[in-house]
Amino acid sequence: MPAPIDRRPGGVAPGAPRSGADASRTHVASILTQAARAYSARPPIEDITMPTGFDPAAVALFESIIEAAFLVANAGGGLGDAERRRFQAAVVSACHELVHEKQLEALLADLREMLADDGMEKRVGMVARTIARTEHQREVLRVAAFMAHAIDGVGERERGVLEQLARGFKLDAAAVDDAIAQAAELAKG
Repeated sequence: MPAPIDRRPGGVAPGAPRSGADASRTHVASILTQAARAYSARPPIEDITMPTGFDPAAVALFESIIEAAFLVANAGGGLGDAERRRFQAAVVSACHELVHEKQLEALLADLREMLADDGMEKRVGMVARTIARTEHQREVLRVAAFMAHAIDGVGERERGVLEQLARGFKLDAAAVDDAIAQAAELAKG
């Protein structure tokens, strides 16, 4: 039996709208949090009947958001143990702890394997094809930039992967600039 999932809200989700002096304390559900809620409802065994309200599209969206962040985080050639732990902690926190660490560990293991098998360019292309809505694409860029900030910051390599994603989304370079600026502001938060 999996460990219980702590569903207490906390922190500001990447991309959450903010205003005024209390902006950093605002708790607004972002696309990541909403998708994480669906992902956490996914049964741990494939043969189990899906629960009522299960949304496979939201699960796919969550996996794509995390993969985009994972790809950006791996832009420098892979994550060491300490970086991997920081990345995982940042994801759990950004999801308001809706996704259990064991679920995330399994997803990250799959992402590592796919990146090793397919390479960065193909994986970026897969994520770009999966996220169709413009507002989702912009949020994916913000989340990926936020996760990069949480690990070691956004350098040239990380920006390069963000730009590849933006091109795949058919967004201009300003979308990357906006995502990086918003992520830097949230990271200060």
